[in-house]
Amino acid sequence: MMEKGPPNSSEGQQGWFSARNGTGSSLDLESVVQPLALNPWDVVLCVSGTIISCENAIVVVVIFYTPAFRAPMFLLIGSLATADLLAGLGLILHFAFVYFIPSEAISLLTVGLLVTSFTASVSSLLTITIDRYLSLYNALTYYSERTVTRTYIMLILTWGASICYGLLPVMGWNCLKEPSSCSIVKPLTKSHLIILSVSFLAVFAAMLQLYVQICRIVCRHAHQIAVQRHFLASSHYVTTRKGIATLAVILGTFASCWLPFAVYGLLGDYSYPALYTYVTLLPATYNSMLNPVIYAFRNQEIQKVLWAVCCGCFSSALPFRSRSPSDV
Repeated sequence: MMEKGPPNSSEGQQGWFSARNGTGSSLDLESVVQPLALNPWDVVLCVSGTIISCENAIVVVVIFYTPAFRAPMFLLIGSLATADLLAGLGLILHFAFVYFIPSEAISLLTVGLLVTSFTASVSSLLTITIDRYLSLYNALTYYSERTVTRTYIMLILTWGASICYGLLPVMGWNCLKEPSSCSIVKPLTKSHLIILSVSFLAVFAAMLQLYVQICRIVCRHAHQIAVQRHFLASSHYVTTRKGIATLAVILGTFASCWLPFAVYGLLGDYSYPALYTYVTLLPATYNSMLNPVIYAFRNQEIQKVLWAVCCGCFSSALPFRSRSPSDV
């Protein structure tokens, strides 16, 4: 994805980036008219998008075609998989449009798709965290009609806000006519990317706080069960350690994938070298690649359906054990 250079510039344009008087580059989500030299970083992002799409398409199909997966936790996992699927498709489409069908209008649409999908992915992670917390905090009332209503409200808010973010570049909030206002990701303006980065940091802070509370509840429950059933202290320790390890993996994955890009989005400038943007953006895409593994493929019910499909004995009426989101 490129930015048009000066008319007489001899600088070669590479992929999503363009040189600016030799001082640096910014991620450019704007298409160009002239043919572009293939940038290896763009190829890597396109391959990542392909893997992301395949993984999450499996999750979406399994959840959509299995009537038993209509519980709130599966709806939220389905929302996450849908967002990541769109993110993967967005990376593929953007690569195709930039290198084979350059068009400014279509480029803005694909930018909007990427902003919408990645925002929905991050927001879906927050909704899953909220659902897990409430399943432990309000365990007695979790399986009620109110939980279903709350889930639909969270989904509406998640996708409503994400679509609004994604429409901003399409509706005119872009830097195509004012290059000096560009962020490290063109044609997003600096102020737009700052809003997105602050939102991601706020989501991480909220997830961290909620998972700390979840960890406390899990430790307390494990201790109470150990006392009531006269388990050994080592049993309580193993259970607690397993729960903490799971939470550490979830938070650690999200932080390592998104925090570098969010921080660089706040501090970076469009004149900085293109390499910095690629190095921080690529791990962010990996989050969508790891989400199916963490949130879907580890789920025992989804595993049963996948094994049944592989064995050719799939049935939508497969029996499932009702599980709490905190078990996932």
